[in-house]
Amino acid sequence: MNHWGRIFSVSIFGESHGAGVGVTISGCPAGISLKLKDFEADLSRRKSGAKGTTPRIESDKPQLLSGVFEDKTTGAPLTVWFENRDSKSKDYATVIKQPRPGHADFVAKQKFAGFNDYRGGGHFSGRLTLALVVAGVIAKKIVSEVEIDAFIESIKGRTDFDEIIEEALAKQDSVGGLVRCEAKNIPVGWGEPFYDSIESVISHLAFAIPAIKGIEFGNGFSCTELWGSEHNDLIINEKGETETNNSGGVSGGITNANTLTFKVAVKPTSSIGKEQNTMNFEEGRIKPLIIKGRHDACIALRVPVVLEAITAMALADFKLIRKTQTQPNK
Repeated sequence: MNHWGRIFSVSIFGESHGAGVGVTISGCPAGISLKLKDFEADLSRRKSGAKGTTPRIESDKPQLLSGVFEDKTTGAPLTVWFENRDSKSKDYATVIKQPRPGHADFVAKQKFAGFNDYRGGGHFSGRLTLALVVAGVIAKKIVSEVEIDAFIESIKGRTDFDEIIEEALAKQDSVGGLVRCEAKNIPVGWGEPFYDSIESVISHLAFAIPAIKGIEFGNGFSCTELWGSEHNDLIINEKGETETNNSGGVSGGITNANTLTFKVAVKPTSSIGKEQNTMNFEEGRIKPLIIKGRHDACIALRVPVVLEAITAMALADFKLIRKTQTQPNK
């Protein structure tokens, strides 16, 4: 449940309020330049502190435990660790008897017979996206020829982001959003038919990001409103570039020389300050619940860098696989 990848493989571990969280990456080629400062830009993009994000402030300083020597990857498994220093576990004492609606509290207790660490969501917490961002930084180095960029397209269907965040905070409520990702300069031929298509693998990883509830590539669901003559991407040169990009840069599960484009739906944060009536399992009846703790009013604000990371992870694995399928010098 914590491991992904065939050649570039990633394992994540830790809990939100435990000692910390970490990631181990296997299959990273040797000789890649890697310093602590390389992680700073993407980790800072994920950090909280901006309006609408959680007041929990962690240093998020990575510790390189293995796989790097003299600022170069060694080819051995690469492990990065982050300590937790700003957790307030007492805020979560009530989730045992009254699970938070929209969270994994109830299902985690059932699945793991009550032995799960429930504090701050435990292993289900968005804090573990730190591990994904770290893997993404390294993956971006492997696919350095590819330009990956993700950005918020809308929040609660609107583009006046500051105003809708202010509304959510005033209401002690939360909002979701759409986040778009584009990856340019991907060579033709990455991906596989059927089970390991570009869309399949990216979707697999995207749904590992807490709060993602939907994904579409290219024009996605709106293609159902078009004629085939409108939706088909006409090829305009020998490189395979097309006049339109309704397919989102993918044909038959394989990259086709156009920009890979997709977007994800991020649900409203489940933890809200507004009172909710939900089951209290200790008393066996519906009771009001006010959730304590520090939470994001809009998780979508911190998703773009994580979406870039999982895209880079998928592409890095596909690139390394592609090398095993082609003849030398091709």
